[in-house]
Amino acid sequence: MLDQLIRKHLDFHDTDRPMAGMDIDYPDGAETGWHAHPRGQLLHAVEGVMIVRSAAGLWVVPPSRALWITAGLEHTVKMSGHVRIRTVFVDATTFDHLPDRTCVMAVSSLLRELVVAAARVPLDYAEDSRDGRLMRLLADETRVADVLPLHLPEPGDVRLRQICDAIMRRPADTTTVGQWASRLNVTAKTVHRLFARETGMTFAQWREQARLLFALRRLAHGERIIDIAFDCGYASQSAFTAMFRRHFGAPPSSFYQ
Repeated sequence: MLDQLIRKHLDFHDTDRPMAGMDIDYPDGAETGWHAHPRGQLLHAVEGVMIVRSAAGLWVVPPSRALWITAGLEHTVKMSGHVRIRTVFVDATTFDHLPDRTCVMAVSSLLRELVVAAARVPLDYAEDSRDGRLMRLLADETRVADVLPLHLPEPGDVRLRQICDAIMRRPADTTTVGQWASRLNVTAKTVHRLFARETGMTFAQWREQARLLFALRRLAHGERIIDIAFDCGYASQSAFTAMFRRHFGAPPSSFYQ
């Protein structure tokens, strides 16, 4: 599958046009394997959830979002559910003010339809044609899309990775910083300092973000909100919903609608 995908990608990188759209579908659980692109990539799925990992961390990308991936970033994409990808490769040197870092973006109704339409545009489109104007409008909409907090930084410090890996395996874990410090034979102050240095977050912020991303994957499979809330360590569905709404501006029940 990966070899076939790489061969398909090459056509889209070799075009002399600044943008190229592509569509590809994957079954649940499929993974692309580690790879990189010489162009920037706006990665969007009209169905299913993508979990994208790089050395910089992890992103969860539901259908209402897209991931802007900077050129040259090595990454792998794992599929949660049947995933229908619609993606656009962009020569970012051709356009001003595109994101200079990998980030999750909100996808407006207009941007979604532009990405879907771009996948039907031929590689040799005329830049002064309707197809060329469509691609330029897509770049404009990408510039103004809201960036969203769906990134989970992965630390390089081996001590911190023990904590983060444990939380990822069991998001409901309520072990305190002091308890982790005791297990690792360091001070609580050291743990706090490591989180700030390695992730740019506090321990509490990182754990909450890990719980959010865990919840998004479970929600994509249609699981009950109350079960997700308990598995994320919340004492009630209402407490989980309040946290979710604070981050996304919508309750979990309507997030994928």
